[in-house]
Amino acid sequence: MITRRTLALAGAALPFATAVQAQDIGSAQRPLRIGVTAGPHAQVMEKVREIAARDGLQIRIVEFQDYIQPNVALAAGDLDANSYQHQPFLDQQVRDRRLAIVAAGKTMIFPMGLYSRRHRSAEAIPAGGRVAIPNDPTNGGRALVLLARNNVFKLRDGADFRATIADITENPRRIRVVELEAAQLPRVLDEVEAATINTNFAIPAGLNPVRDAIALESSESPYANLIAVRQVDAQAAWVRRLVSAYQTQEVKDFVQTTFQGAVVPAF
Repeated sequence: MITRRTLALAGAALPFATAVQAQDIGSAQRPLRIGVTAGPHAQVMEKVREIAARDGLQIRIVEFQDYIQPNVALAAGDLDANSYQHQPFLDQQVRDRRLAIVAAGKTMIFPMGLYSRRHRSAEAIPAGGRVAIPNDPTNGGRALVLLARNNVFKLRDGADFRATIADITENPRRIRVVELEAAQLPRVLDEVEAATINTNFAIPAGLNPVRDAIALESSESPYANLIAVRQVDAQAAWVRRLVSAYQTQEVKDFVQTTFQGAVVPAF
């Protein structure tokens, strides 16, 4: 399994890599470097790598443990593509960090869930209880909307994924919202009343969204994940081949068999 450390060590070969012609990207000598977060994104990309190889497209998977570095690495040219984020998160990253990155194709929907070791419903969370949510802008707002739809508190009219704690208008139970890095949320379940956890972090932690979540986004969630590439590569032939390898019935079947409804193909 390739990690960021492996990628860093490969930096010594960059002079060779820059000498490789564009038409050689995806070859055995210069495989596509695709960043993913550990867990379901990595598992699915392994299947995509197998399918792409039949078409002569070679992929090297690089795993990350957070949501920020895959875009930073892509923008810097250390990756050719990444597969882990939804469009609102990408849009926010592009605005905040001025990244020249665009979506190339849709992948999967990971419905966000509310989990608890102590309660069987959102309504059972007691007065003054602490509920943890992701601390990044788009997933934090998404979590607040999920909580509001399950009557934990109320948000201002029209609130969406851009919502913040300041948009809570009614909180009769005085629920305390704790903002943490998304990857840390499964680890604090024993310390809070409940936590909203992205499915790509829930599954590696042994949580099944269909079975274990006390509240879950609809499968009609607008947060479809995507493959992202640098803007200058958007029309490259290897991008079309990568998206085609991903958006196959074989990948759909793999997702449905492996995740049993917890992850939904978005293509």
